[in-house]
Amino acid sequence: MQTTQEHPPTPNSVASDPVGRPVGWSFLRSGRWFGYFTMLLIFSIACVLLGNWQFDRRAEARAEIDRLDANYGSAAAPLAEELPTLDAFDEATQKWRTIWASGEYIGDPFLARNRPGPEGVGSDLIQALRTTDGHVFFIDRGWVPVDGGSADSGEVGLADLPQAPSGQVRVEARLRASEPVVSGRTSSGITVASIEVPELAELTGTSGQAYTAAYGMLVSEDPAGEHGVLPREPERDEGPHLSYALQWYVFIIIAGIGVVVAARREYRSLNADSQLVRDQDRRAAARRTKRGPTDADVEDALYDA
Repeated sequence: MQTTQEHPPTPNSVASDPVGRPVGWSFLRSGRWFGYFTMLLIFSIACVLLGNWQFDRRAEARAEIDRLDANYGSAAAPLAEELPTLDAFDEATQKWRTIWASGEYIGDPFLARNRPGPEGVGSDLIQALRTTDGHVFFIDRGWVPVDGGSADSGEVGLADLPQAPSGQVRVEARLRASEPVVSGRTSSGITVASIEVPELAELTGTSGQAYTAAYGMLVSEDPAGEHGVLPREPERDEGPHLSYALQWYVFIIIAGIGVVVAARREYRSLNADSQLVRDQDRRAAARRTKRGPTDADVEDALYDA
């Protein structure tokens, strides 16, 4: 009876799966590797979205710097010229622009609470200015070290707040957009949750007469009156958004390299008997011999000795 003799794999043979087909890179078509590629794709999409979000934030910061450069030191223009209607205001072009208006402060001031300042958390002092043309424009007259609780409880009264000049006054101020409603917070007494101009108009009974899209941050008054701490010029800093954006794209590259390295290692493991892998191992050993022992090799030899 003739028997079939099994021959060992030749040096040029390639590792095979149980059916006898060469493995090569076919393992990349497996469900496991499909899952890896899917996770890499999802991770890459998330990184792109986060990177673009950082680019958008940088663009917003750059736009703010451009507004500061264009408007912060501008010559004062008449209020009626900058805001021809009561609901006119374009934040993209008019934020920080300096205006002047003549008129008389009316009514009691309000405190916009929970404002950071040089002495901690306090409030911004807000008061209505009735201009000579009969309209009402709200002025932020600076930060005061009064929290909302002290004002609501009566510990701090109107007499304790900086007093605006009486009679006719010429005011210079920088335009700011009316603030949005703060969800879950309400006004109480002389304190308001935000500088939401329409609400201030209702509280002062000047609805229909007041500018509703913008208010002014005090620059100067003539004659001068008492006021809170006026804000310093904002810093022109775009922040770390560019480096953060690039960082997310670097993460994609790192993840891609990790997948490639993992695939290469699995290929070498599954095709360990192939001539290609043997040649790679031989060339790597030759390079190590030519390069000489590494510090780790020397340390291992010393420990073994």
